[in-house]
Amino acid sequence: MKKIAVFASGAGSNAENIIRYFLDNKEIKVVLVLSNKADAGVHGRVAQYGTPSFTFTYKEFNEGSEVLKKLAEYEVDYIVLAGFLLKISPAIITAFPQKIINIHPALLPKFGGKGMYGHHVHEAVVAAGETETGVTIHYVNENYDEGQIIFQAKFPVLQTDTVEDVERKIHELEYAHFPEVIEKLWG
Repeated sequence: MKKIAVFASGAGSNAENIIRYFLDNKEIKVVLVLSNKADAGVHGRVAQYGTPSFTFTYKEFNEGSEVLKKLAEYEVDYIVLAGFLLKISPAIITAFPQKIINIHPALLPKFGGKGMYGHHVHEAVVAAGETETGVTIHYVNENYDEGQIIFQAKFPVLQTDTVEDVERKIHELEYAHFPEVIEKLWG
């Protein structure tokens, strides 16, 4: 069985969706959720599925050793970033080469990089007058949003679409495709 750790910083809807998707899967299981925020909603969401979650400090994450110990304790094979806002430390990237993936709420390479997450991305897409946007699932490397692209799904942005409309459509794509791509990659 392949064991996955999910890293999340916020409400955790993507983390919950992934956990639910793999609940009865014999090949893949989410065994651990890690967050940089003790008050992140993800902790409550995943508790209902019996998935343990832990919080780490920025220093622990940046140095990597404490986080790597926790990943080893749970025998984690792969890492999924689901709304995780910190740059992955070199120690973790080295320990999990080509085994860390992220979902980004735009069609990379557009609208990526430091500070481009969540609402900020949707606002930039609408302000730029983009005619399409979507999600990108990619491997994580030492630079924000520059790892090899694994999958993209897109939709047209209508002239009448608000930032909230774009956000809703992005979430629909995330929920539909992220677990499936994980399963195809590692199942």
